Amino acid sequence: MDTSMQMMTLSTFGASWVVLSVGHTLADHVGGQTDHQAARKGAPTAGEVAAGVNPRRGWAANLSHVAQYHAVLTLLGFGAWLVLPLRWSVLGVLAALVWSAGTHAFLDRRWPVWRLLNCLRQARFAELEAGGLNGMYLADQALHRLALGIAAAVLAVIP
Repeated sequence: MDTSMQMMTLSTFGASWVVLSVGHTLADHVGGQTDHQAARKGAPTAGEVAAGVNPRRGWAANLSHVAQYHAVLTLLGFGAWLVLPLRWSVLGVLAALVWSAGTHAFLDRRWPVWRLLNCLRQARFAELEAGGLNGMYLADQALHRLALGIAAAVLAVIP
């Protein structure tokens, strides 16, 4: 890959990351989720399932949020694509959206974030809910941003 192609790929990655990061913040906190979805998108706990709760509870709210979130992300992305010289392909956009939607729905079931923190021996951080901080929320946001960083790389490298 020549230097000009490398610079184009890096600038596309950087611009894509900014668009996805801003879109994520808007979609997760402003226009891509209702209170109902936020309260009900997670999976039931093992104790709730043992008590008879359907293990699929929450998927309707989760998928509704993911659709609404990605509508906001798509609108912002389309606006950015109209005014910026972004080198996005249809295949790259579709791959990034599928990756983002899949990882977002998975992480928002909540148990994957909890399990990861516990495997990393960060159970106390996962339970943190004091002083305006929430460990699960912070870890959730970090993992969403990791997934969006991968989506930005997909947008930059798929011609």
